[in-house]
Parts: sequence; C-alpha cells; structure tokens
Amino acid sequence: MAQRTGSADLPLHNGRVPPWLASRMAMLGAVICEAIVHHYGRDEFLKRLAHPFWFQSFGAVMGMDWHSSGITTSVIGALKRGLQAKGNELGIHVCGGRGKHSRQTPHELDALGMRVGFDAGKLTRASRLVAKVDSAAVQDGFDLYLHGFFVTDDGKWTVVQQGMNGTKRQARRYHWNSETLTNFVEEPHAAIDGPDQGNIINLTDRRAEQSRKAQMDLFRDLGPERIAEEFAAMTGKKTGQLSLPHLVMPAHHDVRSSDVFIRRLHGTLAAAAERGPVDFPELLLTPGIGARTVQSLAMVAEVVHGAPYRFRDPARFSLAHGGKDRHPFPVATRVYDETITVMKSAIQRAKLGNEETLQALRRLDDQARRLERVATGPTLQTHIQSEMAHSAEFAGRSVFGWESPEKKKPSVKTAS
Repeated sequence: MAQRTGSADLPLHNGRVPPWLASRMAMLGAVICEAIVHHYGRDEFLKRLAHPFWFQSFGAVMGMDWHSSGITTSVIGALKRGLQAKGNELGIHVCGGRGKHSRQTPHELDALGMRVGFDAGKLTRASRLVAKVDSAAVQDGFDLYLHGFFVTDDGKWTVVQQGMNGTKRQARRYHWNSETLTNFVEEPHAAIDGPDQGNIINLTDRRAEQSRKAQMDLFRDLGPERIAEEFAAMTGKKTGQLSLPHLVMPAHHDVRSSDVFIRRLHGTLAAAAERGPVDFPELLLTPGIGARTVQSLAMVAEVVHGAPYRFRDPARFSLAHGGKDRHPFPVATRVYDETITVMKSAIQRAKLGNEETLQALRRLDDQARRLERVATGPTLQTHIQSEMAHSAEFAGRSVFGWESPEKKKPSVKTAS
C-alpha cells in the first residue's frame, strides 16, 4: 500500500522561468538524475520524485523560488527537456506537463510504448485514474492544472500533479508512485503537498471503504435526485480525516534563519573547506569562484545521496546557487555553470570506469554530515550578506538583470 509522507503549504507565484535559468535547470536536473541512477538505480529516482520534501529541495538547488508552487512546473519542465536526449540511455522518460501539455500524456505514452515496448494502454489508464482521483475522489478545493508522468522502460512510474485554489492563492501538490500501489481508490498517494484546509472529502482514505460502498447502494436505490435532497438536509455534519505531518512553505520570499537548519549549513561549509583541497585541487585553482563552487557541489551531493529526513528545510538548498528573484541572493551563474561542468565530467568519467570524481562528491556529502555535529560558522544573515557582496564576482543574475559592483545591494533584515 502506498504511503503518504506529508503535506506542505505552497503559495502561488506569478512569473515565468527566464531562458538563461531554464537551460541551466535542464542541464543540472538531468545530470543529478544521472548521478542518482548511477549510484542507486532508476527505481530510486522515481522514489525521490515521489517524496515531497526532496522534490522541493531539488527545485531549490536548481535556482527556483525555494518555497513556491512554481517549483513543480519548473522541475517537471526542466527534467522533460533535460532527459529528452538521455531517455533511451537512462530508461527514464517524462510525459505531460502544465495545461495543454498534460492532455498530451496519453499520446506521449503511446509513442513511448511503440519505441520502448511497455504496455502504453495500461499506463495511460493509470495516468487518467490518478488525475481522476485527485480531481474527483479528493475534493479539497484545488483544481488540477498540471500532470507530470515519469515512467521507466520497465513500466514503473511516478506521477507529480498539482492543483490550484485561486481564491486562497495556494496550491497543492500530489505525489504517486507505482511501486507500492495496489489499489487506485484506497490510500494510493505516496504523498500530498499543500495547505491544510481543514476537513476535506477524501474517498481514497481506507476508512472510506464503507462510504464508497454505501454511495453505490444509495445511487442504485434512491437515484441522483433523492441523493441531492438527502445531502441538502445534512448541513453541518463533519467527518474525520487523517492528520498528516506537513512542511509549511511560508508566504515570505526571503530566506530566514527559521527556514534553515543552520548546523547543516555549517557542516556543508566546513566540509567544503576540508575536503575541497584534497579532492578538488584543480577546481580550487579557478580564480575567485573555485572554493565557492565546492560549497554548491556539497549541496548537490546531498540531493544525490541524502536521506529523506535531511530535506525538511528546502530553503537551505537555495543557498547553493541562489534564486531567480534575488532570494536569498541572485543566481550565481558562474558557480552554477562550474557545478554543471564538474557533475557532467564526473558522470562521463564514471561511464568510462573512472569513479574518482563521483566518489569525491560522495565523500564531500559524508564529511558534511559528520562535521555538522561540531562545526560552527556564520549566521545565516552574515552568509547571505557575503553572497550579496560577491554577487557580481559570481556573475549574479536574476529576473531583474545582472548584478554589478555599483548596484546598491538591498539590506538583509534580521528575522528569526
């Protein structure tokens, strides 16, 4: 039986991902996927996508707004573009997307079925059923507008789809995974992300089995008109529902100390300083940005290797490369490009039998987890201020344009 892992509040944001960031997201997303598949296999990558906290952290490390619903659209789009040329090699394919693209999922699955050889009809039925369950069986006030279907060559899949509540300016993300799915209408979700709206109608709850049967009996014995009359008389009646732990994505856009597990940040910084000279000596010779890139690589390594509990603070991963709206600081494009270069080189070398760079990244993650118990470092405010001060040096860029040394830097307010 599939397991729910939690929920999250996701504020809606307007705007689009600029091309200069979208192209980088596609490259970094694809190479992170390759690293996970190399170390742990395709099934593990599907499990990661079905984990709401990891998914949010994955989007944050790629430069998207760390707390917003836009991560869902941008991550699915980035992976669809980035894995398009690697699908045959990795055996992982991305179908669907936002709006009209979601309706193309059956056609895309048919085309893949012809090429790969899996049962496209069965997968199309799964796609339609999960969309129907989240739009009809779970009546929580959110209208679906995005459907991403990730499938492997052997027919295993993960679905990530999202609904919108325009009135409340909030979104809810739903995660499905086929590995433990045994019944589409009884607790099928791997996880549901979204704001707590109080009581909702969830006919997929295992405790609703009798309700589902009773509804079929009512429909057969009374007919729709009589049911409507009975329902109108049942005002004020409340039903219980499962209470799930959830990650709260706050409305504020800036990254605050309350959003980050600071000891883990200190561990990352300490590991980069300690392992960098040993494992990345050539990288550190790069004028100006080598040491900074090792810090980003440590966070990317955690996305590849980290255990689920380590993604409870997605905001921390926005400190790898920054954010497109200058929160917590402008995207450090030079650092971002160097991260992609190192990751691509590590994957290519591993394919040729040289695992050294990939293992160095793994050691970097291991060291960060060891050092976080004892490491000390700057406050979050000080760290962000330092990034702002060096933004032009790192080719900082946002939707507002390039950073320059002369540009007045916004003050960073202390927040707890």
